[in-house]
Amino acid sequence: MAMLTANILKLNTILGRVPWDAAALALRFFPAAVFFASGQTKVDGWRIADSTWFLFEQEYALPLIPPHMAAIAATVAEHVLPALLVLGLCTRLSALGLLGMTAVIQIFVYPGAWQTHGIWAACFLALICAGPGRVSLDRVLGLDR
Repeated sequence: MAMLTANILKLNTILGRVPWDAAALALRFFPAAVFFASGQTKVDGWRIADSTWFLFEQEYALPLIPPHMAAIAATVAEHVLPALLVLGLCTRLSALGLLGMTAVIQIFVYPGAWQTHGIWAACFLALICAGPGRVSLDRVLGLDR
């Protein structure tokens, strides 16, 4: 048992040397890619697609926001916030915005997809709590330590 404990401690020490920067980059990039791809389905060139208006009126009908406003806000947010996240610019705020979108999607749109939404939420929470890492514009510009 002591040998197993020693090996686990040794492995944990080695894995503990992996820099947060590597994890933060992955936590920023992969959920951003999902949201950006979703944003791309909402546009036709430089305008919001007709299908987006329909979905926000019929399928995504949110109780607190008019469908027209929700469609515009979601489309803009799904393009701007992921771009900021990938750049590591306003990372904590961008992650907070995407966490809010994730909560709205989970609660009002697709409540059965909690496993996927939970993974997204965990990524965003980690970025909110620990920051963007050194490979970020936030760090370069002195906006996050």
